[in-house]
Amino acid sequence: MSGRAQLMWDEAVTGYDFGPGHPMDPVRLALTMRLVEAFGLDRAVEVVAAKPAGESTLRLVHREDYIAAVRRASAAPETAADPAYGLGTEDDPAFSGMHEVSALIAGQSVAAAEAVWRGDVAHAVNFAGGLHHAMPGGASGFCVYNDASLAVARLLELGAERVAYVDVDVHHGDGVQAAFWDDPRVLTVSLHEHPRTLFPQTGWPEESGGAAAPGGAANVALPAGTGDAGWLRAFHAVVPELLAAFRPQVLVTQHGADTHFEDPLAHLAVSLDAQRAVAEACHELAHELADGRWVALGGGGYAVVDVVPRSWTHLVGIAAGRPLAPEAEVPEEWSHEVYRRTRQPGPRRMTDGRTPSWRDFGDGGYDPADRLDQAILATRRAVFPHHGLIP
Repeated sequence: MSGRAQLMWDEAVTGYDFGPGHPMDPVRLALTMRLVEAFGLDRAVEVVAAKPAGESTLRLVHREDYIAAVRRASAAPETAADPAYGLGTEDDPAFSGMHEVSALIAGQSVAAAEAVWRGDVAHAVNFAGGLHHAMPGGASGFCVYNDASLAVARLLELGAERVAYVDVDVHHGDGVQAAFWDDPRVLTVSLHEHPRTLFPQTGWPEESGGAAAPGGAANVALPAGTGDAGWLRAFHAVVPELLAAFRPQVLVTQHGADTHFEDPLAHLAVSLDAQRAVAEACHELAHELADGRWVALGGGGYAVVDVVPRSWTHLVGIAAGRPLAPEAEVPEEWSHEVYRRTRQPGPRRMTDGRTPSWRDFGDGGYDPADRLDQAILATRRAVFPHHGLIP
């Protein structure tokens, strides 16, 4: 296996644009790529533009009638968008070319999975991907085609027997969970804000897999306001043990940056530095458990200048084997690009100035009165016994 990493990028993915005022501003993608380039990380990876996912690939996850509905809405967004398929809604307004650019983003994630499975590269990143809410028969939560599910489905089609999917977006990875609910070959793990307080109101700890795959889904529902110490405690209390028991051949991770304390659409209080720490942990788990096979995707994130570009540039640096120091100053040319595009100043360093730490759950520090610890234990009780683990 090559030690090089692959970065999936086609400037055309910035056409994934729901229009002015929508939180999913594609400037976040452009600014991320410009920051990657400003640090020279594009020279440390192989930058690849893959073809859009074709009909047969999309049908690995999505229904034929839904794909046809997306095509109709894409060709005539003013008249053909069908809310019955989640199209033309406030969250997912139809726009011209929607099918083409959604298929392009999906194609990048599928190609990333193929490259990692073939052994062309150890790691592959598609930060334009991670559109984890799209369902087999409908758009949802800013997501038209579920590239994360398609990447996993392609790995299964290629012969993978065990694929682990870990989602640390602030929102529940509901579309990926739904796609593999009854598939024992796939373990989905999602850490997210509690469904009582955030879309999509799913991801309860009791959601632990279908009849054919008991324990195939793990959901950690975090209390609103959870910060670095609690977020990292929850991650390390659930993810490493579950993955070690499942023994994945490939690790697919989704790194939504909307857990950040500046994100306008959610209520966690996680720093950029903790997000970086989880990306490093996922990288280490891929090497420990999956022979280094790691497909890393983006996801949500609506602090489009201050947070998303820095978080995902750290992700690219980790995958490339050239992690950026948190204290690194942001290159001046990127700051100029931020101002040119947004007329606002950008962040000055690649850190929020935090040094994240957490108490290990296994060291006897469980507090039965603590809401975070209650959430962790609920997940472990619901899922761990299915994998022969002690909650």
